[in-house]
Amino acid sequence: MKHRWVRILIISVAAVILAAVLAASAAMVVLHIRTTALQDDYLFLYENEKYRTPVRIDGVRVIEQDVSCGYAVIEIFSSWNGNGITEQSLYDEYGRVVTSTGKAFCAEMNKQFSEYSTTMHSYLKNSELIALIYENLEEGIPVPIEWAALYDGEWTLHYSLVTGIDIPGNKVTVANPYGYVEEIELSEFLDRTSFEAYRNMPLFLRLGFAFCIFEKNTVFTVRRI
Repeated sequence: MKHRWVRILIISVAAVILAAVLAASAAMVVLHIRTTALQDDYLFLYENEKYRTPVRIDGVRVIEQDVSCGYAVIEIFSSWNGNGITEQSLYDEYGRVVTSTGKAFCAEMNKQFSEYSTTMHSYLKNSELIALIYENLEEGIPVPIEWAALYDGEWTLHYSLVTGIDIPGNKVTVANPYGYVEEIELSEFLDRTSFEAYRNMPLFLRLGFAFCIFEKNTVFTVRRI
């Protein structure tokens, strides 16, 4: 009888493991399909009269993050907006980091900046992502994003703030809370917002994307209420 229950237990555990592997495999296939779908042809934007004028936000002061990139982006936005929110004040309020996911970051932006409405947009096609960023900057407001960024030679999942875009000039300007401003080509920018730039991504992060804990081609539009 004892051996029978051991066999049942082993079979049950094996079945659970197999189900988990199949679920993960299916999720990875769906992730690949969704990632491929992001790659539409955005080149028509270069010739669109609506997007021909470069837009740029002045007065954005870049900092080097001390607590987290999410808190640092909120501090950068707060400094530009004339509030007094800092990484430390956020950490003192919560005793921890509460912006680890895009949805949580969006909720915190709405809480801290009630004069704005922040909306999270994920898995945008490349052309949609560029257009949304341009239109938000055109309203005079910097735009938070999620993307891949290098830190000490290692790729990371990161929040930053887009402060300018020149579509005909093929340039995007980003305030990176690793402590510097990046001015990069649109192709590199999209390679990083889609996380295709993140080479050799660890399995736990790939599964995070597969099970929608993290998102690709994500922008947080910020509109005045």
